Amino acid sequence: MFGRRPTPAKTDEQLLLMRRAGLLVGQTLELLSSRVEAGLTTLDLDALAEEFIRSHGAVPNFQLVPGYAHTLCTSVNDEVVHGIPGHRVLQDGDLLSIDCGAQLDGWNGDAARSLIVGPVGVLDQHGPERSEDLELVTATEDALWAGIVALEVGERLYAVGEAVEASVQGASARRGRDYGIIEEYVGHGIGRSMHEDPQIPNYAVRDRGPTVRSGFTGAIEPMVTLGSAQTRVLDDDWTVVTADGSRAAHWEHSVAVTDNGLCVLTAVDGGRSRLEASGAAYLPLD
Repeated sequence: MFGRRPTPAKTDEQLLLMRRAGLLVGQTLELLSSRVEAGLTTLDLDALAEEFIRSHGAVPNFQLVPGYAHTLCTSVNDEVVHGIPGHRVLQDGDLLSIDCGAQLDGWNGDAARSLIVGPVGVLDQHGPERSEDLELVTATEDALWAGIVALEVGERLYAVGEAVEASVQGASARRGRDYGIIEEYVGHGIGRSMHEDPQIPNYAVRDRGPTVRSGFTGAIEPMVTLGSAQTRVLDDDWTVVTADGSRAAHWEHSVAVTDNGLCVLTAVDGGRSRLEASGAAYLPLD
């Protein structure tokens, strides 16, 4: 659709409004991460997220998607994305991905993170410790930040996918694992709507894609598996699982790109620590 045309752009005022929405999403994910424990259901987490978002004057934007009634997507173990919160009880050692979004004053934030349920150091009381899951979570988060740092005004948007793929391949080589990068589900623009053009692949493509313009806002969201990248959708028509039953991780941030640097809209610190550690320019929007 965009070819080599530049990406859409937001004004400085609009970026400030998007930071408010994004910060609320980041704070919601921080709250959920601190509360996750064995014995809770994914529906418990969903209720906590909805209460927190609405108490701050915002609307859970996943509920604005036709046919979806929840605040979160909660994907467990071999579930990649779009898992529906329900009565499933979380167990120590589960790999949980939480995807969350909010709309505040007409602007949207969207982010996701993966974590291991329970105190990892004592997992051997319940079964073998899955160090490969911890490595997968870390590799996926690192790939997300590699993609974010690749965002630069005047450069190709699809450089993001190249950076994500290179990061995942590097982790595969270092750890001796065959990670798979999901290709059916990609990142996207974000603004007045949660999902806007252009799409942002999480893997290298031949197309150059649009040129990044100052004021562009997009969601970068790699999904990585411990096995095949092939997926299937369950009978609920939402939940995406790995075809081979391998576990999956999902990380996402909404990001603003400007001539003066990057702001990770859904990171509580705006992405400052990771951006500065990588040598990328950080732009505070708080």
